[in-house]
Amino acid sequence: MSMHDVEQTLDGIDYLEFYVSNARQAAHFYRTTLGLLPIAYAGLETGSRDRCSYVLAREGVRFVLTAPLVPDHPIGAFVARHGDGVKDIALQVPDATAAYNAALHAGAAGLLEPTVSEDQHGRVIKATIAAYGEVVHSFVERKAYTGPFMPGFTSLTPPDEDLDTGIVAIDHIVANVETGMMDRWVAYYRDVLGFRQLHHFDDEAISTEYSALMSKVMQNGTGRIKLPINEPAKGRKKSQIAEFLDYFGGPGVQHIALESNDICATVETLRTAGLRFITVPATYYDDLNERVGPLDENLATLREYNVLVDRDEEGYMLQIFSQPLQDRPTLFVEVIQRKGSRGFGKGNFKALFEAIEREQDRRGNL
Repeated sequence: MSMHDVEQTLDGIDYLEFYVSNARQAAHFYRTTLGLLPIAYAGLETGSRDRCSYVLAREGVRFVLTAPLVPDHPIGAFVARHGDGVKDIALQVPDATAAYNAALHAGAAGLLEPTVSEDQHGRVIKATIAAYGEVVHSFVERKAYTGPFMPGFTSLTPPDEDLDTGIVAIDHIVANVETGMMDRWVAYYRDVLGFRQLHHFDDEAISTEYSALMSKVMQNGTGRIKLPINEPAKGRKKSQIAEFLDYFGGPGVQHIALESNDICATVETLRTAGLRFITVPATYYDDLNERVGPLDENLATLREYNVLVDRDEEGYMLQIFSQPLQDRPTLFVEVIQRKGSRGFGKGNFKALFEAIEREQDRRGNL
């Protein structure tokens, strides 16, 4: 099986698994703030003796929140070092064995050989390879499975109260890696998974008075899986990437971009639910129409919700970043709506990063 074949066999993101200290409480947070619905559970009651997992989903988004049930567990060690964070960016494939073998042949480190699990709903085949830091990629083959998530999980009845936040998919997942390591991981995704580089932003394009970073966007052939990779660049003060690496304790997932079909309605719902967003100066909107041209959205509404806009030759996109989802200044979410543009808001980088730096300064980390 060639690398080109591997690239063709990635159907999309199957799920994101987070390692957390308390899965029950984390599930409550993600349900009440992002509107994800609990659909499956594994724990002591289902025969899982060392860990507990809640699966939350809506539309094309599926999060698995996993916590240790016993002391001195590897999941507990992950959380002690990193805080709550993304462990597994799982990829859905038609043939997990072929995908795993091809990845190993291309130089990946194998962590879990293709493993079959079965129950009354059918069978799932899963295999796992290593990626940056402690992040892994599982290949998940579920074409012969009809259950709520996978064997070992029991279905959960969603609550009567449904917070519809308008989130429909995962648009992209961003990695922060150490200085000098971005190109190594770009090559990894190119060689092992057949990704191609979509964009390259250097430190001249992504810099403020204080900090700079470099970023390359890796994407699979269908465009369904987009994994930008950032590394810090030398600046006058500590960059947001350096702050992440310090508090996360190494490379990891910096943010998850969630797609909405109506970003202002989504942000209003998320804000009401308690999610906090970073804010940009009102002056950003003074010449917005001159910068990006005519928009379907009302300028006053965009200003009210602090939504940023960027246009390229294919259309425009709207975006906003949340504040960190947990105590450490590490993982956050982006809400994004695409109106033709397949870009990543290059024109907004300066405004966004200055806003992030204001938050850094409040934390004493600039």
